[in-house]
Amino acid sequence: MAFRANQQLREDMWDYRYKSPAVESENIVSFPPSAPKDYGTTALNLVQQAAEIFSGMENHARETEARAQSMCRSLSEKLQLAETQRDASERARREIVNELNYKIQDVTRALQQAELRITEAEERAVAAEFRAQAAENQLHKANRELAAVEDAIRKRLL
Repeated sequence: MAFRANQQLREDMWDYRYKSPAVESENIVSFPPSAPKDYGTTALNLVQQAAEIFSGMENHARETEARAQSMCRSLSEKLQLAETQRDASERARREIVNELNYKIQDVTRALQQAELRITEAEERAVAAEFRAQAAENQLHKANRELAAVEDAIRKRLL
């Protein structure tokens, strides 16, 4: 299968090179027809064209390198800024977490104190209820004794 694809590519290249009309491209150096005596001039022209091409390639390479260095500097600055922002965000997050922890501790202490006061109030309420029951029992006893005294007074006086 690879052989067939390679064979087809060879045939296509053969057709393009030898069967198609001449196509000029910007990357193809054309050789002007010259007289057999003019080899030196032709060689000098070719060397000059090659030097111009290499000079253009060098300029393009320098421009590309300058753009790449500029992009690297810009990306480096952006990275440093992002790292600074990340560090600031992390510090802020830690501060918020610490502050929330302190608030939670304060709320927990307040809740414990409130629970303690509620327990003490319930204990006082229970004690007051017992005292009220005792006072009520004494009142009933006193009322019975008073009724007995009244009854005794009525019996003796009447």
